[in-house]
Amino acid sequence: MRGLLLISFLVLFVAGCATQTDTGKPKTSTADKPTNYGRYSMKYDKAPVDPPDVSQVPDAVPRYEPHSRGGNRSPYEVFGQTYWVLPTAEGYREQGVASWYGMKFHGHLTSNGEVYDMFEMTAAHKSLPLPTFARVTNLDNGRSVIVRINDRGPFHDDRLIDLSYAAAYRLGILERGTGRVEVKAITPPPPAGQMLASNPSPSNTSTPVSTQATSAPVAASSSMRASHDRRFLQVGAFSTEDAAQRAQRQLQPIANGFQVGIYPAAPSGSTVYRVKIGPLTVGEPLDSLIAGLAGAGFHRPHLVSQP
Repeated sequence: MRGLLLISFLVLFVAGCATQTDTGKPKTSTADKPTNYGRYSMKYDKAPVDPPDVSQVPDAVPRYEPHSRGGNRSPYEVFGQTYWVLPTAEGYREQGVASWYGMKFHGHLTSNGEVYDMFEMTAAHKSLPLPTFARVTNLDNGRSVIVRINDRGPFHDDRLIDLSYAAAYRLGILERGTGRVEVKAITPPPPAGQMLASNPSPSNTSTPVSTQATSAPVAASSSMRASHDRRFLQVGAFSTEDAAQRAQRQLQPIANGFQVGIYPAAPSGSTVYRVKIGPLTVGEPLDSLIAGLAGAGFHRPHLVSQP
């Protein structure tokens, strides 16, 4: 009996030692350790669990925009592959395979420093200058959408363009994941009196930026006015409400009497706090407002149709 008790004690002692580290602390199983997938919170991309109805999301509205300061360096390298950015989107037309990207990237920065919103009509392209407006047509069903390209990708040899969730839904390629499309660039002329040479050359611009609260640039010219279907000026998108409130306080004195609102967007995934000025009167001149925003450090506002 004493022998059995001694053996039992030794077994329990060894088992207890096996759960301790050299420092005497319990070991942590790999299941308890958070997984780090770089700047993203998930390893694989996926569709939102309970998405809003995106069937009525309007097309992007083509307008002249200078090349963004971020995301246009040429050449650039990804996964050991070198890519060149086209000096202009003029005349671009190509057919190929489209894919889409969703929750993994939702709320993160795009290559030109904006915040990716999978419920807007945007896209990613390897070589078109950022931003570029393009008509994407599904060659299998004839459906067509207009997107604003503000990101780089998809970095697969067999794919031409990566669409937002909303754009892919409207084109009917969500379930299959990919589809045959034609991409045709739309290049509106610059406003009267503004020279094309004001665009920075892609070779002189930077790589994708990592700054917070940036948005699509607006062509700040004397003839710039709000379009008839876009009546709010989005100044930035922030990952925390405190940051958005600080921007709101900073913007209020220079908003020319317009309301400065904070609009959280969290249909799924991380919440993004958008700071917008408006509503603006249709045809309201924006020159002085844009100048005031630039003087305060907000260089990339863009017009949107919803608060």
